[in-house]
Amino acid sequence: MLDRRKFTIAGLGLAAAGLTRHTSPASAADQEFPVTKTDEEWQKILTKDQYYVLRRHGTERAGTSPLDKTYAPGTYHCAGCDQAVFTSEAKFDSGTGWPSFFQPIDKATGSSTDWKMIYPRTEVHCSNCGGHLGHVFEDGPAPTGKRYCMNGVAMKFVPKSGV
Repeated sequence: MLDRRKFTIAGLGLAAAGLTRHTSPASAADQEFPVTKTDEEWQKILTKDQYYVLRRHGTERAGTSPLDKTYAPGTYHCAGCDQAVFTSEAKFDSGTGWPSFFQPIDKATGSSTDWKMIYPRTEVHCSNCGGHLGHVFEDGPAPTGKRYCMNGVAMKFVPKSGV
């Protein structure tokens, strides 16, 4: 049996898709969530890039997501389960090349400690399906001082109706 913590992504063509490589999912993969699917079911409903980021805790290459420069009114939903996770009111330009927010929608995200970079980082996941969205850092703007640095491929933008 394949241990998902030792899963390698060789052969998926990630470099060609503009994604970087990580080899072990964070601990959110071990939790239970309201929306659960088998690995095969996730692969059927997600693109290869979405699957890699949301289910294998990968990272898209900086500057590759059109959502980084999207500032229209609306909400950002988890690409895995369609739960609203961030609003456009909390979005800001961090200059990092990834969509960034100073706070999520209340109870829409969870977190766990990610040790993939040798030092601990706080991984952010969807509270509904456990999909990996990105990481949160302590260098954001007021009022929270947080920078939720998210993978655009892990979300979809839903414009505010009537705008």
